Amino acid sequence: MKKQHNQVEVDVLSLLWTVWKRKFLVLFFSLLTAILALGYSLYVATPMYQSTTRIYVVNRQQQDNPGLTNQDLQAGTYLVKDYKEIILSQDVMNRVMSNLELDLSTSQLTSKINVTVPADTRIVSISVQDESAEEAARIVNGVRQAAADKIIEVTKVSDVTTLEEGQVNSQPVSPNIRRNVLLGFIAGGALMVMIVLVAEIMDDRVKRPEDVEEMMGLPLLGVVPEFSKLK
Repeated sequence: MKKQHNQVEVDVLSLLWTVWKRKFLVLFFSLLTAILALGYSLYVATPMYQSTTRIYVVNRQQQDNPGLTNQDLQAGTYLVKDYKEIILSQDVMNRVMSNLELDLSTSQLTSKINVTVPADTRIVSISVQDESAEEAARIVNGVRQAAADKIIEVTKVSDVTTLEEGQVNSQPVSPNIRRNVLLGFIAGGALMVMIVLVAEIMDDRVKRPEDVEEMMGLPLLGVVPEFSKLK
C-alpha cells in the first residue's frame, strides 16, 4: 500500500498475494464455521415438519357451464386471492383453535400457516409447519375444513373440493443441514478474507524495498540480500 497526502493507494496484486499466503488460515476458518453450522443444525435447531393440503373451489357458474372462457379464468384468479385472505382470517383461525383445542394464540397459529396459489391455476395450497409431524398434519386438515366452510359461507360457491389431504411427513423441512453447512463454509471463508485484507491495508510497517522509497522519498540504490537464501 502507498500513502500519499493522506491517501492510500491499494496494490491489488499485493493484496491477492497476501490472501494466497494465508490460504490455509482461510480454509481452516471456513471448515471451523462449517462444523459450527453442522453442530447447530444437528443439536441446537429444532426440526420442523410440514404437511400440505390442496383445495379447489367450484362455483355455480362453472357447474352450469362446463365450457370456461378466458374471462371466467381471469375472474377465478382474482377469487383465489380472496380465498387466501379468507383462509387466514380471524374467524377461520378461531374455528381451527376451537375445533382442535389448540393452546395457541391467533398470531402463533397464523405464523405456522402458508397459503400459496400455484401460477396459472385456481388451486389453493395450504401448508403448516410444526415441531411435530402429526400435529402439522392435524392442523392443516383442520384449517382446510374450517376454511372450506367459511369460503362457502362468504362467497356462496357450490363446493370446495379437496384435492389432497395433509399427510404426516416424517422428513423435516428444516433445518436444511446441507445448505447451512455450505453457507457456514462460505461465510467463514469470506469473513477471514475480509479480516486478512483489512489487516494488510491497515499495516503501515516497512516490509518491502519499495516501501523505503515511498516512506523516505529517496531512490533505492541497492538491497542487501538475505544470506540464508544464498546458501
